[in-house]
Amino acid sequence: MSFEENIKKNNITLPNAADPVGAYVAAKIVDKLLYISGQISMDENGKLIKGKVGKDLNTEQAYKAAERCALSIAAQAKKVCNNDLSKIKSCIKLTGFVNSTDEFTEQPKVINGASDTIAKIFGDSGMHTRAAVSVNSLPLGVAVEVDAIFELI
Repeated sequence: MSFEENIKKNNITLPNAADPVGAYVAAKIVDKLLYISGQISMDENGKLIKGKVGKDLNTEQAYKAAERCALSIAAQAKKVCNNDLSKIKSCIKLTGFVNSTDEFTEQPKVINGASDTIAKIFGDSGMHTRAAVSVNSLPLGVAVEVDAIFELI
């Protein structure tokens, strides 16, 4: 099954790939590697999903925020691959950052939202290495940020 078929089968709607708002690029290809800059948590209407996990959001809400980050990652990948996801061979790594309280320890469960979404889209090719890191703040006060590295065909 193709990645596009996986998107349809799972009733996934990719957001528009947002342009960067700083002095960086959203995606960069180096040899056969595609680097996607950190994608922040935004809902389906483009509204920021803000807050500190463990205080303003619970694990399930943050999981959903991480899902949204993964959808933005896929949208960026599709954009840089000229709308052709078949140019992607595999997802190599995700790094997830969770804006959480000092006491919160379920960062891996939160970033599973991104990992599960990448696996739904890319199937076995979506299996990746990962880091799930707690931070005391993220840009614009968002709850989650995730970046990615893909291998291209």
